[in-house]
Amino acid sequence: MPNCLPRTVLAFAAAALLLAGCADSTPGTSPSSSEPASSPASSAATSPAAATSLSVELMADGEAVTDSWTLECDGANPVGESGAPDPAAACSALAEGGTGLFAEPGSDVACTMQYGGPQRATVSGTVDGKAVEAEFAASDGCQISRWEALSGLLGPATAAM
Repeated sequence: MPNCLPRTVLAFAAAALLLAGCADSTPGTSPSSSEPASSPASSAATSPAAATSLSVELMADGEAVTDSWTLECDGANPVGESGAPDPAAACSALAEGGTGLFAEPGSDVACTMQYGGPQRATVSGTVDGKAVEAEFAASDGCQISRWEALSGLLGPATAAM
């Protein structure tokens, strides 16, 4: 039995080295990624100015796209020009609520049966560097609440049509 201990230690060390090599890999990325490796101190200098960049398509009648615009934010501050109803309010809400503002209500949530109108909107892009894609409507209380949370980006939930 004295020879088993060195083999066990050697096998454990090899497994630990193998796992350590996987610790820094992220699913969907590769070493040839276009993002440069950087230290935490230099990452702020190399990150894009607008980590939040969104495209919105509004369908006032619920069917055809009637308006579209973009919004870019650096934290809570709008960057450049935007056709959003209130870019400052939109960026502030996005900085505070992040990607959670795009989540659908859970299946265990009861939504009031109210109708705010036919309008719909689709939003895609990034919020704080994280990809988002969502649809918004004014079809019930939960959906109206989602829309109102982003009214600076989408306009009023129950806009006159």
